[in-house]
Amino acid sequence: MNIPLAERMRPTRLDDVVGQTHIIGEGKILTNILKSGKIPNMIFFGPAGCGKTTVANICANAANRVFFKLNATTASLKDVREIAEKTSEYENGILLYLDEIQNFNKKQQQSLLEYIENGKITLIASTTENPHFYIYNAILSRSTVLEFKNISPDEIEKAVRRAINGVKSDYPDRLITFSDDAIEHIANASGGDVRKAINAVEVCVLSQAYNMDEKIDITLETAVDCTQTGSFAHDKNGDGHYDVISAFQKSIRGSDADAGIYYLARLLLGGDLITVCRRLLVIASEDIGLAYPNAAVITKACVDSALQLGLPEARIPLAEAVILLANSPKSNSAICAIDAAMRDIETTDTGSVPLHLKDSHYKGAAKLGRGVDYKYPHNYENAYVPQQYLPDKIKNKKYYIPRNNKTENSFKAYLDKIKGSGEN
Repeated sequence: MNIPLAERMRPTRLDDVVGQTHIIGEGKILTNILKSGKIPNMIFFGPAGCGKTTVANICANAANRVFFKLNATTASLKDVREIAEKTSEYENGILLYLDEIQNFNKKQQQSLLEYIENGKITLIASTTENPHFYIYNAILSRSTVLEFKNISPDEIEKAVRRAINGVKSDYPDRLITFSDDAIEHIANASGGDVRKAINAVEVCVLSQAYNMDEKIDITLETAVDCTQTGSFAHDKNGDGHYDVISAFQKSIRGSDADAGIYYLARLLLGGDLITVCRRLLVIASEDIGLAYPNAAVITKACVDSALQLGLPEARIPLAEAVILLANSPKSNSAICAIDAAMRDIETTDTGSVPLHLKDSHYKGAAKLGRGVDYKYPHNYENAYVPQQYLPDKIKNKKYYIPRNNKTENSFKAYLDKIKGSGEN
């Protein structure tokens, strides 16, 4: 059987797992759990290739339990039941590793409760998505959630060097060498995915093994050729996508043009033009707002250009919008005002429209007192006259709070002037 190198190199001890030093190591939570010899139900949350399956295997061995693996993408509850029925055959019980649990619907996840509550199986589920969004609360409450993180290139390099030693056993009569820059490139091009890095090592050797020379010398050029797909992966429907969108807006809000451009590049490389355009339009009004009202106009022009151009040219006007918005003065007075008003309407009795503001364009309106006392502002100096506009119950409410910027300071100066003259 031709077992992939990544599978053959899978660690069997926690000490050999690269990365995840926040949960693995002396005094760390996962190491301590394994030392106890008892494995609780757990959920491993993190990107592909960061060691979730490997650690689940190690957990099963540490607890001396039989390891069963299912992938929720293709498995069904029937598969779970068949495994649960085998528990009587194994004295120390079964550890079920359910990969991609987010692909089980709510009913399927609820059905798992029967088996993890009666102790027939210990469940370790894994997911690349945020479990608090995708996993049923009853399972979350019965499980320990551990986050696995992307592995740094330095840690990946350790796995690459170990894989090189492993692949040498496939060619005992030949000398296999990897240059240091080839190893460094593979580690960096893997995007934190150990499996991808080890696969790259195997492909590098396979790509040169045909020549039957005594020596297989893997250079940087070979490594680049064998990792042409690069390290970038973007799932437009995944949790990570929303993290990038969040970071995109927060970077622009924080006036960091470099970070804004970086996250723009990630979104565009993921092919998500529409989300970028929508988000920039939101930012122009939500975060820049009245501090620089023309930012919304310019951003709309950039977005329109981007949509007409399409990718890759769309990147240029969108970059222009990002840089403009990041470097513009900021004001959230508009969103704060509308949100406060909507919150009051939804949660309190704000009362009815004042009589003098009600529609009076029909016969008999005056007899009802509608519009009778309304004062037409254009008939007064500076087109302003003091009168009540809010309902009686909230007549003194302030929703719009000006921020300290050139435009809103000019608003304030103008209003102070006309209201002062109107009250005299």
